[in-house]
Formats: sequence, structure tokens, C-alpha cells
Amino acid sequence: QVQLVESGGGLVQPGGSLRLSCEASGSIFSVNKMGWYRQAPGKQRELVAAITSDGINYTDSVKGRFTISRDNAKKMLYLQMNSLKPEDTAVYYCNLYYSDFDRGYRYLEVWGQGTLVTVSS
Repeated sequence: QVQLVESGGGLVQPGGSLRLSCEASGSIFSVNKMGWYRQAPGKQRELVAAITSDGINYTDSVKGRFTISRDNAKKMLYLQMNSLKPEDTAVYYCNLYYSDFDRGYRYLEVWGQGTLVTVSS
């Protein structure tokens, strides 16, 4: 199948910036949806930003501060996070919903291992 490798998490002060990267490898035929999710302690995992065939969407709390982007040739997905707030502290996960040419072109979902983002002074 497909493997996702994330990088870019770490400790940053409020108002600072971080860029998360997600590199995919494997038998991707096409991607239906790709995005970033996050999960804070004691809370459910939530969608942060996603790219679909219909466009891009963000959760309200990050609009104007975060930017999701992709590089299909490099099989990379990015999340640029600016003006970070303590409330952004969470484990961030990369996610793909894709068709796999080694699995009869069926659609499968894959997750990264997660990378911790801590926003604190």
C-alpha cells in the first residue's frame, strides 16, 4: 500500500510559524482527498485542512493562518502554520484517501504516524 512520512513538528512560541511536510510513497493511482488532521489531549481528532477535487477547505479556527498545499510530482503535502496559538497544540496527522493500482484501483485510506506541535511560551 502507501506509506506516509511526516516531519516538521516541534516546539514554537505563540505567534510563531511551523511548516509540516508529508511524503507519500507506494502504489497511488489517484488521490480523492488529502489533508491534515489534529488531535489535542482529551479531544477528538478534527480536520484542519483538506484538498479535494472540489477545492480546499479549512476548519474555522485556522482560516487565515494555515495554508495547505501539495506537490503531486514529489508526492508531498504541506501545512504552513502561521500566527500559532497555544490552542493549536496537538498531534498533527497526514491523511490520504486514494485509489491503489496494486489493489484493483480500490479506494483506501492511509494515515501518518503523527507529529507533535507544541505552542507555548
